Amino acid sequence: MSTTPEFAGGMTDEVIPPAGAAVRATGGAAASAGEPAAGTVELRVLSYNIRSMRDDTQALFQVIRECDPDVVCIQEAPRFFRWRTKCAWLAHESGLVVLTGGRAAGAMLLLGSLRTKVVYAENRKLTKRPGLQQRGLAVAIIDLPGPGQTPLPTTARLCLASIHLSLLTTERREQVDEVLGHLDRVVSLPGVGTPHVIVAGDINERPTGESWRALATRFRDAYLAAPWGGEFTSNAKHPYKRIDGIFVSDQIEVVRCGVPEHLPGLDVASDHRPVLATVRVPAQQPA
Repeated sequence: MSTTPEFAGGMTDEVIPPAGAAVRATGGAAASAGEPAAGTVELRVLSYNIRSMRDDTQALFQVIRECDPDVVCIQEAPRFFRWRTKCAWLAHESGLVVLTGGRAAGAMLLLGSLRTKVVYAENRKLTKRPGLQQRGLAVAIIDLPGPGQTPLPTTARLCLASIHLSLLTTERREQVDEVLGHLDRVVSLPGVGTPHVIVAGDINERPTGESWRALATRFRDAYLAAPWGGEFTSNAKHPYKRIDGIFVSDQIEVVRCGVPEHLPGLDVASDHRPVLATVRVPAQQPA
């Protein structure tokens, strides 16, 4: 196991409302949609297994751009020849920047908009059995400012993590405990910690599985909290199961979550479909 901690200062008919905007519940979305409450910051989170960019990259870039995310949790990012260049290319073409991750994180990658400030970042390779694929964790403490100037708190601090778990049931469950242990430590770091956590990724099992249930017990399954769009994430061409998810801590409000299945190119951009969530995080006064 290795670690690389860092400190750092055209849509179709159905439209994804911009973060921070007033929204109306449609297509099964939760009724909590509306103007964000004072003292919260609304942001859009995207989780996407991109299969090492081995599919239609232009379709991939378009899907991410159309989702207009504030932060992206990538699984199966490029990790071999020229992986840094390819990750930078992905970020640039998606209108984002690399926050942390890559090969050191077992091909997990975090991307963010220019307004995202990285306070702390850490990359981990999870323990694995011989002959199985290396899995990992990319985690960052980030600050995201809200719109406008008000006397109320205007910046949300949260812990963001991208994960991809094993195909083997027993190893997958062990990796969940390992991930939760790392997150407990990171959110408790003096001076940078936060109680607000978003974990997203490819769980490699359905919601009835033990590993998924462990995550959904510790956090909330964002899709169940506010279903919107499509449910199934695999496979991209003929989706029939939900094995990718976004999980949030209790104080984070979920406005909507699901697969943006109205977007063109989902069937050729990767072998998974992305999960998109709009959430509201309690704000604090910036340091």
